[in-house]
Amino acid sequence: MLDDQGARKRMPDSPATVENPWPVGLLGAKLRDYIDRLGTVWVEGELAQWGTSAGNVYGKLKDLGGDATVSFTIWSSVKARIPADLKHGDHVVALIKPNYWVKGGSLTMQVLQMKHVGIGDLLERLERLRTQLAGEGLFELSRKKRLPFLPHCIGLITAKDSDAEKDVLRNAQLRWPAVDFRVVHAAVQGDRTVPEVISALKRLDADPEVDVIIVARGGGDFQNLLGFSDERLVRAAAACTTPLVSAIGHEADRPLLDDVADLRASTPTDAAKRVVPDVTEELSRVHQARARLGTRLSTYLHTETARIGQLRSRPALASATWIIDSRAEELTRYVARGTELVDRILERSGREIGDLRSHLRALSPQRTLDRGYAIAQSADGHILREAPDAPAGTPFTLTLASGRIAAHSDGQTNSSSTDPR
Repeated sequence: MLDDQGARKRMPDSPATVENPWPVGLLGAKLRDYIDRLGTVWVEGELAQWGTSAGNVYGKLKDLGGDATVSFTIWSSVKARIPADLKHGDHVVALIKPNYWVKGGSLTMQVLQMKHVGIGDLLERLERLRTQLAGEGLFELSRKKRLPFLPHCIGLITAKDSDAEKDVLRNAQLRWPAVDFRVVHAAVQGDRTVPEVISALKRLDADPEVDVIIVARGGGDFQNLLGFSDERLVRAAAACTTPLVSAIGHEADRPLLDDVADLRASTPTDAAKRVVPDVTEELSRVHQARARLGTRLSTYLHTETARIGQLRSRPALASATWIIDSRAEELTRYVARGTELVDRILERSGREIGDLRSHLRALSPQRTLDRGYAIAQSADGHILREAPDAPAGTPFTLTLASGRIAAHSDGQTNSSSTDPR
């Protein structure tokens, strides 16, 4: 086997080929040189494994948000610079130098420094993210949706068999027994929190029967609540079309989910009370409203009854015959006057009719007949005015003052006499 120096001497200038392959040592040397150029790097993660052997520490560092793990080694020579209280599950940052061992063909992550991620650092990051999201308008009051007065179905995201789940269900059903729930269990602590809560949010938001969604957790340590300040979860909550209530229950350190939610509840119990109305209180309000309405209606009717009584007590309405009584004399006078005028008109008209009758009678043929004259009429009704109008033997009729006589002409044309037979 060639040593490292021998491998460098035999390093060709051209790429390796089937005819001119690299020896294993040369490949290892190239990998070592390439990794050495990386130098040292600060890495953040969670301690997934921590063990000591022969004075050295061996462990694994897990990514906070993804599924990635890297092994590391802390040699005893630098162990004194490492905090003694480090343990599995701690959130840390480490100064790591990758090192490739050519002889063993292994890659080692040597930890030169390691320390806890301070709460101050986390708070600073959260504040920067809070400022960024606020600048995008995700926390604006104008975008917050109003909760329904009486939700028929409530979506609940919480840990399975948790006190938060029991508190929400018990208090909501005590206040309104008919309320229905869609419960989706999800991790509320650890690296599974963000993906599981996001999945639950999308599932409930897509359910048309869900009127409001509650994300509930019974408080906890600040670091255990970091998942509810994750940018992915916050943006998923902002994208919900269903009203969202955050009931993380942590007053001291406010998760970002509280800011983007449509309503922030201090505890899961508070969430149930603010989302579901109390049937007893609502019935009491209905009774109070009915009592107020009855009182106002009674007052109104009493007032209007008194007003009508006042109107009826006035002289104009006190007696129904006052108008007739006050107008009786005037009416009698008008009737007498009317009767007098009618009598005068009838009398005058009677005289005029008598005069007209006298004139008519004076001009009537009947008066002439009454003086002894007669009217001769042929058979066809024509009046005979001259003797030639009635030749001999012509029948005709004589109309007298009273009655008629049938006669025949004798044919004489003497104008001095006509002898009818």
